[in-house]
Amino acid sequence: QVQFVESGGGLVQTGGSLRLSCAASRNTFNLDTMGWYRQAPGEQRRLVVGISRGGSTNYLDSVKDRFTISRDNAKNQVYLQMDSLKPEDTAVYYCNFIPPISTYWGQGTQVTVSL
Repeated sequence: QVQFVESGGGLVQTGGSLRLSCAASRNTFNLDTMGWYRQAPGEQRRLVVGISRGGSTNYLDSVKDRFTISRDNAKNQVYLQMDSLKPEDTAVYYCNFIPPISTYWGQGTQVTVSL
């Protein structure tokens, strides 16, 4: 069993920045490909960005050049630096493996971007 705990969300204005953190309980965390997902109201949860165990990344087109994912394997942490935020980035953000394991979803962290 793995627990993910997301934090760092909040309310920001358009153009602002936030840094999300994901803490994982699994001590073999460094072996897994991780992702940040988001779910906006009325929409399905979707993958935003992923990072492999070797550090390779893959971004959703709409967040390229604005979001940066990173990981600290020693601390079992994944981060998401979000810059130039837009109202359409408003969602609950989650972390999980890629592909995700349904029983491992955490509570997520709410990101709200105001006009």
